[in-house]
Amino acid sequence: MKSDVEIAQEAHMIHIEEVASQLGITQDDLELYGKYKGKVALQTWEKIKTRPDGKLVLVTAINPTAAGEGKTTTTVGLGDALHQIGKKVAIALREPSLGPCFGMKGGAAGGGYAQVVPMEDINLHFTGDFHAITTAHNLLAAMIDNHIHQGNELGLDPRRITWRRVMDLNERSLRSIICGLGGKINGIPRESGFDITVASEMMAILCLASDLDDMKARIGKIIIGYTYENEPITAEALNVTGALTLLFKDAIKPNLVQTLEHTPAFVHGGPFANIAHGCNSIMATKFALKLADICVTEAGFGADLGAEKFLDIKCRFAGIKPDAVVIVATVRALKMHGGVPKTELVGENMPALEKGLANLTKHIENMQKFGLPAIVAINAFPADTPQELEFVRQKCMELGAEVALSEVWAKGGQGGIELAQKVLAACEQPGNFNYLYDVNASIKDKIATIAREIYGAEGVSYTPQAEKTIRELTALGFDKTPICMAKTQYSLSDDMNQLGRPTGFTITVREIRVAAGAGFLVALTGEVMTMPGLPKRPAAEKMDIDNAGKIVGLF
Repeated sequence: MKSDVEIAQEAHMIHIEEVASQLGITQDDLELYGKYKGKVALQTWEKIKTRPDGKLVLVTAINPTAAGEGKTTTTVGLGDALHQIGKKVAIALREPSLGPCFGMKGGAAGGGYAQVVPMEDINLHFTGDFHAITTAHNLLAAMIDNHIHQGNELGLDPRRITWRRVMDLNERSLRSIICGLGGKINGIPRESGFDITVASEMMAILCLASDLDDMKARIGKIIIGYTYENEPITAEALNVTGALTLLFKDAIKPNLVQTLEHTPAFVHGGPFANIAHGCNSIMATKFALKLADICVTEAGFGADLGAEKFLDIKCRFAGIKPDAVVIVATVRALKMHGGVPKTELVGENMPALEKGLANLTKHIENMQKFGLPAIVAINAFPADTPQELEFVRQKCMELGAEVALSEVWAKGGQGGIELAQKVLAACEQPGNFNYLYDVNASIKDKIATIAREIYGAEGVSYTPQAEKTIRELTALGFDKTPICMAKTQYSLSDDMNQLGRPTGFTITVREIRVAAGAGFLVALTGEVMTMPGLPKRPAAEKMDIDNAGKIVGLF
């Protein structure tokens, strides 16, 4: 089998104008970035906003393992399958971050014969959206330090500056820094640090804003720190909101590309789901819903993170709701959740499969708590045995979830026809969608509901710092917002080593961060980091490019 990058490089792409025409997007609506990439002009929204929405399908997964699940691959393949059976479909995905691209994953544009292309461009600099986010975030950081250096008229306490800096790479050595060293002319020394760009509140704002005016208002509400009297200071107080917003004049426009089978795909925004809200932009999703009969989108990592945040944060802000949810799983990954090491996954192992299946059943139950029909997509591998596949099918159907074998990695859209048909049937069922919690409940009540209902935790413990922050944010009126949980993606618990469906555990909240512009609070649990580190053998070590521009090693 060829590598993903080899398959992508051999693809026959059509001009992006031809892709756009499938959705009724004209040349006047499309801003070209070469032949195969484009941005949809914002004024297009005025032409389509009164149209009825199409069906919305959310693709999520079990907790990820080293064995691989294939969530993006399934999303793309499902879109292609729906396209093959004559449906007007648009896919909506997140943009990949350079951090994991050069770190562990090596790319994030699908795989095999279910990819979005041009794959190299999407995985690298694409249309520059992440650079705009990084620049805007760091401009605000520079304005803060300059304000303090120039006399600190606002009375900012340098010990309570909450706005850090960002970069779109994994760099553990920058998690904690001291800036302003080198004498008086270089500013005021203080502690700070770096997060990865996808954890930036600017990224969340880009993905949650409804238009440029909404984005400007949200940016102005960002809390950058506190005064000596413990009063919050916003970006608006630094008179920089306009400058920050203009850096997004192009980034806010949804990007349009295509799959290997020329299905239209919006790829826009990219917050991680373990440390941010994990969904592509509201604007891209709404464009897809208005322009197509079916929008297939995904949320990051397992359903305990991305799907919960999609449903409780994105849907709440956007006023949308899914018609069906697809949960992706593999027999290999389920056996890993059952305690089998990656090196021993080949060969039938029914006891391990049965034990690991508890992870999938928990995610099915969780989606049903939102009142949504669930379809399990079993991403097929050659080593899967008929007995293993049938066992998974029977257990899922006992829980009321339809099951379809997905072979899109090897066969493209043709390998997803069964899944597409079951998704269409689920979309016709009467909807009963509900949020998990009341947004007006207390901070602790909302966190407890997520921990208990979604993770299966017995309770929640808080560090003294988190307790203090909760009291302060409640007094300031920031308690009536959704909660964005920052938690390891590998486990339902906050301990990455507890696979399967752990019980009897407590979630530890060590820190609460306010994202007033985005409109939610971030609860950091366990040991999750907002700036990842590189692994011992980064994916970057296997990448290269020749003089003809041919790339190797990128996934």
